Amino acid sequence: MQKLTNKEEEIMMILWKLKKAFVKEIQAEIKEDQPHYNTLSTIVRNLEEKGYVGHNAFGNTHQYFPVVKIEDYRKGFMKTAIDNYFNSSYKSMVSFFAKEEKISADELREILSMIENKDKEK
Repeated sequence: MQKLTNKEEEIMMILWKLKKAFVKEIQAEIKEDQPHYNTLSTIVRNLEEKGYVGHNAFGNTHQYFPVVKIEDYRKGFMKTAIDNYFNSSYKSMVSFFAKEEKISADELREILSMIENKDKEK
């Protein structure tokens, strides 16, 4: 999967939410720094070239839809982030969030329980 720019990722989040949309519908969802229609249309076509988006033609207009599932993108994104920022260590990532107080002890216990239950299922 090719890496997306911040704007491309924003557009994909909208498409994942809407499931299918015309460029004007995507544009209506962008609250800040709304790009011009032509610029947005170019971004969506770039997403199509990268294999993230497909379209259905209705005359001269296109309705776009995601081809890549958000779960698949999330897996790739998280793997890259963990590899690049935490030396491929999930332990380092979790400890970072604990130190930053972004995750509570109760949440960590819940995660541990999920891991232990997953091990029991095997």
